[in-house]
Amino acid sequence: MRVFLVAGELSGDILGATLMRELKRHHGDVSFRGIGGPRMIDEGLDSLYPLETLSIMGLVEVLKHLPRLVGVRRHLRREAQAWPADIMIGIDAPDFNLGLEAQLRAQGMTTAHYVSPSVWAWRQGRVKKIRRAVDMMLTFLPFEAEFYERHDVPVRFVGHPLAEELPLENDRHQARRALGLDDDARVLAVLPGSRSSEIGFMTPVFLEAIRLLRQRLPELEVVMPAASPARREELLGHGVIDEGITIVEGRAWEVMTAADAVLLTSGTSALEAMLCHRPMVVAYRMAPMTWQIARRLVKTRWISLPNLIAQETLVPELIQDDATGEAIAAALAPMLENDIEARALSARFVDMHRALQRGASARAAKAIVELMARPH
Repeated sequence: MRVFLVAGELSGDILGATLMRELKRHHGDVSFRGIGGPRMIDEGLDSLYPLETLSIMGLVEVLKHLPRLVGVRRHLRREAQAWPADIMIGIDAPDFNLGLEAQLRAQGMTTAHYVSPSVWAWRQGRVKKIRRAVDMMLTFLPFEAEFYERHDVPVRFVGHPLAEELPLENDRHQARRALGLDDDARVLAVLPGSRSSEIGFMTPVFLEAIRLLRQRLPELEVVMPAASPARREELLGHGVIDEGITIVEGRAWEVMTAADAVLLTSGTSALEAMLCHRPMVVAYRMAPMTWQIARRLVKTRWISLPNLIAQETLVPELIQDDATGEAIAAALAPMLENDIEARALSARFVDMHRALQRGASARAAKAIVELMARPH
């Protein structure tokens, strides 16, 4: 079986690697080609481009890179057909992958999409394009599957693979020892994003928040995981080291497990912090024009997955003009100072974690093998 996989960012690399592992268990003779990062390459992917190729955030920013992205998509389409792949699986990156999936499906190739775009939250008209693009949508959350069923898109709810990867009982002592942090230190984990654009927008305001927090908590230890060597260099360019912040490459889960609280941009990292059972503040800024467009399209009350899963505000969300250093520091301070509130939220996150543990990667692999066995 020849599987063409395209992942668009670090979280997709993690998901793709676990899916590949399970596909190999279900189907011993399987080979992989497409785009992925180090984890997917370790599982046997022949990656045609670096993982960062598709990591562009924002409607306006994408327009600047559109000619290059169109060229990449055209090349991938030719490669998938010439190989030839038995199935193409897009992992997240919906604006890029759904177009590629639609093109390949129109040529008779089976397609699946792993990780639902937030079509239930904004740009709901995309569901028509999705119906044309995929033979199967694999979703992490039950309310996503219900949305696709209502719109006649073949779907399988598989649970969330990160709920399997991260333990229900995490060891803060071990995480701190691995990072060289004292057990009695007050620790803040800061994740300004895995995309270059996020680093640019969020790092200055995060540094301002850290300075304000240290006026109140002078001994505060701040650890910042860099998503890649390139992101590390960008963080250094923002003077992070000069602020007395420890940068580590990767190890985001370990850093969040070690922390008392987490400051992060929205996205998969918010779910990861929830699965590490840590209180957090979600803050996000984007290009002003992108924000003006996005705010008119979003049809959901929340943007962070912990709040969406719970259908209530468990996590403060500070977006665009509300994401100031002062507001972020004010939201984080109680999480760093009030152990009782932090423990109560942590217990809630453990319950939510347990509900998402369904053997997602194995279920996804089984659904793909079953899809391939159907007559076409």
